[in-house]
Amino acid sequence: MAARRRLPRKDPISRKGLRSRFWERIPLKDMTPAEWEALCDGCGKCCLNKLEDADTGEVALTRVACRLLDDDSCRCSQYEIRKQFVPECVVLSPKTLPDTAYWMPVTCAYRLLHEGKPLHDWHPLISGTPESVHAAGVSVRGWTVPEFEVPEEEWEDHIIEEPT
Repeated sequence: MAARRRLPRKDPISRKGLRSRFWERIPLKDMTPAEWEALCDGCGKCCLNKLEDADTGEVALTRVACRLLDDDSCRCSQYEIRKQFVPECVVLSPKTLPDTAYWMPVTCAYRLLHEGKPLHDWHPLISGTPESVHAAGVSVRGWTVPEFEVPEEEWEDHIIEEPT
């Protein structure tokens, strides 16, 4: 039997018409909606359920994924209408970022730029391909557990170290 070859995926985020290396020059609050969306690297880590210690504020990442995360593409399966299905989903914006950046993945472009740090070389805006985040081993592709399969009281058993 012949081996199946994985076809390159179409980037779900249009990166056409973006200003050259805009993330290095344009403040987050001044980016166009297309530029803002293009910052997402497609790792899927923001869609993992997190546990926050009430005493220390420390945030722990679990492999328990939001019910809308597509584990293969590492994208939200209902992105445009996700709040209808998951009311607690945080819609990132320049306005919400200061209050939410602390629990975003340490590799997240939104968090990195908010903290004044550069994007990683594997980021699709730099590499030119949406597959680079997976090839670099920093996405959640293939190792999440859907939240409907794990009772919330067992999420602690699924705490992981963030792939960086």
